[in-house]
Amino acid sequence: MKFLNTVLQICILYIFFFIGSAIQNLFHLVIPGSIIGLILLFTCLCLKIIPVTFIERGAGFLLSILTLFFIPATVGIMKYPSLLSYHGVLLFIVILLSTVITIAIAGMTSQFFEKKAQKRKDDKKCSKPYSHSV
Repeated sequence: MKFLNTVLQICILYIFFFIGSAIQNLFHLVIPGSIIGLILLFTCLCLKIIPVTFIERGAGFLLSILTLFFIPATVGIMKYPSLLSYHGVLLFIVILLSTVITIAIAGMTSQFFEKKAQKRKDDKKCSKPYSHSV
């Protein structure tokens, strides 16, 4: 039964991909259909039109095999050795820098929100009309 549930959830995710691709083709948008589908799925999840439990197991399965989706792209790069020479070094540097910048921004953002949450907790404690001190 878990297998069928997972397959059904993957089908729900595929439906969002298909709808996003149809919207992209219909309106001739430059945004890929898969991204449009993700935005639609995100919107439905935020508005609680679709509960998270409807896609949780299927999404978890797809994430567990995510690295397999990168194998064709990696094999395709091997057909172009010029990408791996001079341009490969530049590509590696760009990927390395963008990764470091992304990690730094994500870290600073999470620290900012953590400090904001801690300040909110401290303000709640101080707003009590009485004190516990002796």
